[in-house]
Amino acid sequence: MVNINKVIEEMDLEGNPSKHRIVVAMSGGVDSSVTAALLVEAGFDVVGLTMQLYNHGKTVQKTGACCAGSDINDARLVSSKLGIPHYVLNYESIFQDQVMNDFVDSYIRGETPIPCVRCNQTVKFTDMFDRAKKLGASAMATGHYIRRKNRSGFLSLYTGIDPSKDQSYFLFATTKKQLDFVRFPLGSLTKNETRAVAKRYELSVADKPDSQDICFVPEGKYADVVRKLRPGSIDVGNIIDVDGNILGKHNGIIDFTIGQRKGIGVGGRKGVDDNNSILYVIALDTENNNVIVGPKEFLSCNKIKISDCNWLIDIKHETEFRVLVKLRNSSQPVIGTINVSSDSGYANLLFDTPQFGVSTGQAAVFYNVIENSHVLGGGWITKAPNNLANTKLPSA
Repeated sequence: MVNINKVIEEMDLEGNPSKHRIVVAMSGGVDSSVTAALLVEAGFDVVGLTMQLYNHGKTVQKTGACCAGSDINDARLVSSKLGIPHYVLNYESIFQDQVMNDFVDSYIRGETPIPCVRCNQTVKFTDMFDRAKKLGASAMATGHYIRRKNRSGFLSLYTGIDPSKDQSYFLFATTKKQLDFVRFPLGSLTKNETRAVAKRYELSVADKPDSQDICFVPEGKYADVVRKLRPGSIDVGNIIDVDGNILGKHNGIIDFTIGQRKGIGVGGRKGVDDNNSILYVIALDTENNNVIVGPKEFLSCNKIKISDCNWLIDIKHETEFRVLVKLRNSSQPVIGTINVSSDSGYANLLFDTPQFGVSTGQAAVFYNVIENSHVLGGGWITKAPNNLANTKLPSA
């Protein structure tokens, strides 16, 4: 049973809950639906807002996405069940411009983008925030699994208590100003507890599956979206090994990511030991349209350069300190030393031990080495040099 008094306390709003309007970002999934239900039970004046972000092809009827088709209807049904107002905001053009186009352009540059972070940075935590404030909201709540803490007036972010659902990696770009307005009522719950609450309220989405793919990518086929939005921008090129030998052809570098091992389209190397026979994607040479493959050792990366850093702690210019860093949402944090430049938006990070398969376009999210649930901030990986420096690359 969820402690409603704890929910009210963690909302961090003075006075009677009924005096506070809370706008809930409702995607049509179980998490945001339970967020709304808990706040209604707590006595807040709750309003549901759903964004329509795209409306094309298979995605409209896709189960387990968000912000389109049947999911918008699910949010509407839950709002009706809870007896709260519900509004749908059409942000298709903004989403295409700020998230989808950025995603496509990043892939064409040979990067590995994270559109969920861009969506939080732009549409959700800017445009939706503005609409919530215009509705007179004291705060906006989302169904993310992350915790917001107010310690003597200093706001901080912490990982969700359910490590399998923690979403801090996707929320590193939340600014201090945004943190003052947003709330995360599910951060102290496990997923099982969330579903139990949904069943207690008899919500229609109680057993709805979690979304697994990027919302606007049908069936997880990223390259199909790129080809649809940028027809003619993808050219056939060569797959070459680290010695410069042409092993085969590819239909576009967008079909490959750094560190990829399966589905490369060429066999392993012959006449070498097992450690060197398996091929990985080592680099994407966008200038010459080549995919470079080789043994895993070539993926070794000792340091990265990070740009557009967002800090949730007070940071001094030209400072150096130890951090835990996550390079992918699914990976465990690793330790390293970060050096923040005179412009705190840029930093260099040196790993204690080499990392493999690090790709530009991904996020580096920093955590406290002492209290590893404490999110310090993060930024975008712009350089991740590996052991490919001496490779000869053919021009065709």
